[in-house]
Amino acid sequence: MDLLGEHMRQWRIMLGLSQELAAERADISVGTLRRIERGDPGVKLGSFLALARVLNLDKRLEEATDPLNTDLGRMRAHTLGRRRAKRRSTP
Repeated sequence: MDLLGEHMRQWRIMLGLSQELAAERADISVGTLRRIERGDPGVKLGSFLALARVLNLDKRLEEATDPLNTDLGRMRAHTLGRRRAKRRSTP
């Protein structure tokens, strides 16, 4: 979790966002943002995802956790009882 938090911090800095502005946009406290950036595993998932959205990382997280984006997932897709969801078209 430490490395994930550090990556979030690096994205925030590269995007030129202060801790205060990023926290405000994510609707979390600066203290919560600092806990995320330290890799605190006790932070609520909703807070983490709100910050990821502010940092434009939410789509990358969705793709990273999609089992059908892996060889194993594609090989065992039949166990999911569904077909691959259609990608949403972007406006």
